[in-house]
Amino acid sequence: MPRRRIDPAEGGAALRAWMADPRSLDRATLATAVRYTLEELSLQAPGRSVEVRVPPYGAVQVIQGTTHRRGTPPNVVELQADSWLALAVGDLTWSEAESSGRLSASGGRADLSAYLPLVRRS
Repeated sequence: MPRRRIDPAEGGAALRAWMADPRSLDRATLATAVRYTLEELSLQAPGRSVEVRVPPYGAVQVIQGTTHRRGTPPNVVELQADSWLALAVGDLTWSEAESSGRLSASGGRADLSAYLPLVRRS
């Protein structure tokens, strides 16, 4: 099991701050919220067959399957922080994000809809 890098209390607080007012969040809190949710995804979908990128804040490899080691992975999901967090809390569905161009997904395993949302708004 991967070791946590983000304290769950700190990550949860950052995510709640984003949910309360996404537009007024400072960069450090936004980064913590993104990294926390990426870490949660890696805990819920361990593996190394899909790389999820949220530049410039972080990237994580998830989902069991063929392990990727060097170069560009065959399965990549890339999106902006606001889109990632909206997916993570259920404000945006995978199909909505895809059809609106808010995410880029390549590869046959790059559909994360089975793992989202990671948390729900209370």
